[in-house]
Amino acid sequence: MKNLHSIKTGSTRRGQSVRAFVMAAAVAAFGMAGSAAVYAQATAGKVFGNAPVGSSVLAKSTTNGTQREVKVDEKGRYAIRELPVGVYTVTLSENGQPVAKHLNVPVVVGRGIKVDFDGQATAAGQQ
Repeated sequence: MKNLHSIKTGSTRRGQSVRAFVMAAAVAAFGMAGSAAVYAQATAGKVFGNAPVGSSVLAKSTTNGTQREVKVDEKGRYAIRELPVGVYTVTLSENGQPVAKHLNVPVVVGRGIKVDFDGQATAAGQQ
């Protein structure tokens, strides 16, 4: 009888072990899926700053050609979001004509870089 009892106890433990393993595998799978979603969202940066009201600002990648343009708001601010990581030339245009540039602007994951256009087209980093 002791052998039957120990066999039954062993199968109960085995059932608990299988159940615990399945639960651990499910938790691990959901945890990995959640962390992958977080990493997938953090693949871009932004350029922001001040510029003359009514103008527009263009950020163009020197590495892959991506470009985005925005209008400067009524408070003299702009923000170009969701830029892929890379190096950009940021150009201020008034009435469709480029008037100032910032060269070699680095865009990094999850961060913004401030690029102001204050009317000094000959300042360092501009052309």
